[in-house]
Amino acid sequence: MQKSSSSSSLMVRQEFCTKWKKGLQIYSAYNKEMTIMERKRAIKLSADVAIAATRSSTTQWSRAVVADVSTSAAGAARIAAEEILGRKLSTERRKKIVRRRRRRKGAVSSSAAAVAKRVVWNRRRVLKRLIPGSGWKKLDETSLIKETLDYIASLQVQVDVMRHLANAAETCLHHQQILL
Repeated sequence: MQKSSSSSSLMVRQEFCTKWKKGLQIYSAYNKEMTIMERKRAIKLSADVAIAATRSSTTQWSRAVVADVSTSAAGAARIAAEEILGRKLSTERRKKIVRRRRRRKGAVSSSAAAVAKRVVWNRRRVLKRLIPGSGWKKLDETSLIKETLDYIASLQVQVDVMRHLANAAETCLHHQQILL
């Protein structure tokens, strides 16, 4: 069982790395002289779209990342995102649903159950803000937890790949300094 999980994780990392690399290549071909901030945006956008593309629209957060890119990206960013995803991005904007909280007049309960319910509600609200796409869809607790776990696993893949690249670059620089 452990072997299957690690080979699956390796495949996800390889797919992410391939898609991320493709996005970065398109960016650098489109804009040869990028500023530090443009390079930072290119790296982040390429990484976000690549990890969302590895999920192939199976989760709400991955669809939300793609929707955000489709409404905000232009030029090289849009071309890179379309190439990573392997399809044209939609140009229609996603409607943002705004809900207002109604307060009950005169109903102030300080029971332990009411306090616990308020704490859970607040934590759920914060969690929905952190997970792309979960804030504009009504999710039950189980779906929210599943989305959160999937998003955390995907972010862990991003971090692992970036950490390996940083370590490889550091080792390469160290060897170059020794040779000089």
